[in-house]
Amino acid sequence: MSQYLSLLLDCPVVIAAIFITGIGGTFQYGFSVSVLTSPSVFIKELVNKTCQQRYGVSLEQWQVSLIWSFTVSIFCIGGLLGSLVAGPLMSKYGRKQCLLFNNFTAISGALLMLFSQKAMSFEMIMAGRFLYGINAGVSLSAHTMYLVECAPKKLRGMVGVTIGTFISFGKFSGQLLGISELLGTEQRWPWLLAFNGFAALLQLATLPFLPESPSFLLLNRGDHEAYNKALKRLWGDKDYTFEVEEMMKEKAAMQGVRNHSIMELIQNKNVRWQLITILITFIGLQLCGINAVYFYSFDIFREAGIQEGQLRYAALGTGLCEVSTSIACFMIIESTGKKVLLLRGYMAMSATLVLLTITLFLKTHIFWMPYCSMFLIFLFIFCFASGPSGIIAPLPGELFTQPFKSAAYTLACTLNWTGLFLLGMLFPVIVDNMGYFCFLIFLVCCTVCGLFVWFNVPETRHKTALEIAADFDRMHCKSGKSKKQFNEQDLNGFKSHETRF
Repeated sequence: MSQYLSLLLDCPVVIAAIFITGIGGTFQYGFSVSVLTSPSVFIKELVNKTCQQRYGVSLEQWQVSLIWSFTVSIFCIGGLLGSLVAGPLMSKYGRKQCLLFNNFTAISGALLMLFSQKAMSFEMIMAGRFLYGINAGVSLSAHTMYLVECAPKKLRGMVGVTIGTFISFGKFSGQLLGISELLGTEQRWPWLLAFNGFAALLQLATLPFLPESPSFLLLNRGDHEAYNKALKRLWGDKDYTFEVEEMMKEKAAMQGVRNHSIMELIQNKNVRWQLITILITFIGLQLCGINAVYFYSFDIFREAGIQEGQLRYAALGTGLCEVSTSIACFMIIESTGKKVLLLRGYMAMSATLVLLTITLFLKTHIFWMPYCSMFLIFLFIFCFASGPSGIIAPLPGELFTQPFKSAAYTLACTLNWTGLFLLGMLFPVIVDNMGYFCFLIFLVCCTVCGLFVWFNVPETRHKTALEIAADFDRMHCKSGKSKKQFNEQDLNGFKSHETRF
């Protein structure tokens, strides 16, 4: 681990890129997911006051709940739209420019949030949430792709984990700033909701000092001079001849091949197993049970004797657990390997869900069971943050060559947002009908994902997309082609596919 950390410390611009892209990237997603919990009461009051002032109507509880649910869910609709436009924007304008101008979307949303209370308009909060969703949808793709392409091959796993780390940090920041001692008050909650704008301003002021992605400059624009300058700024004056040669081989392999659409990605048989991997892992990311565990955490904390006024601080503990575990995963991923961490994470999550279901069933029979449930919640978050949370997000950039990357990220993020939206709509119904036995559904998902990764996905650590493609082919093709044969046939497949479109 120390050698990889030393290598990272020798690349200060890469470290700067991690923090600059993270604070205006996946941090925004994590913050927006958690931030509405604290001011929910004040926003619902604003909805009622607005209707009374405008129309002289006092809303019933179910009507307020309906408006509130839409306010929460519209974030996912915006995120889905952002994911769909991210791919074409990144292919045309580049990863850095896409991130840079995306900040204006977050700033616009923050202004709407900030003045919503004075304007007596809950619609401004809805519009702001929608803009935040677009910003997060674009950021999830652009931030991930930029970092993966800027990091040296030996550090891509370590750097990729930071994407999940900033999601966790965003969630924790939303919980922390939402406490009553900070911004979670009736007077200050608009500033809490507008905090995304401050993160966007920070990135807007610092991102111009970073270079564009070297892969984009070479493989998309063919600008060798800009490519060499970007590499020198990011990696320093060291000898990276081997990695440059690999990049040039990929450029030669992709010569004359344009960026592909999502439909072309789905239809191309050469990347079929990479596509299946993305489908299963990103669907599993939403169905692994992490949202259900967070949902039940407050009830379990109450039963463990934590007073109502202290529940918010207990929730801070869960957020802090996720952040700290993600940082630990950052330290060990290069020495352990992604495949092993994913398998361990999913299997440990499955075992934890079994135990959690049992302890919840026995909570009325044994007085100390709620304490066991509370421990299992923290254990589940630990397993999630040390496996799926940090490893799955950068997978599209590692599994696919340049012409497929934008489409792969668009598809992956579309699955993520669609899953988040459907889970938000259906989860309350599932809980009402199944109670804590809903964990059994997530148990099956975790087990299936873990077994799929172990038997069908090769280790991606320290490998290029072409090397990973060759490993996929060896695992799933009975003919046992060599790596060289695969690369030649893969190139032919790309070119023949190009002529069909």
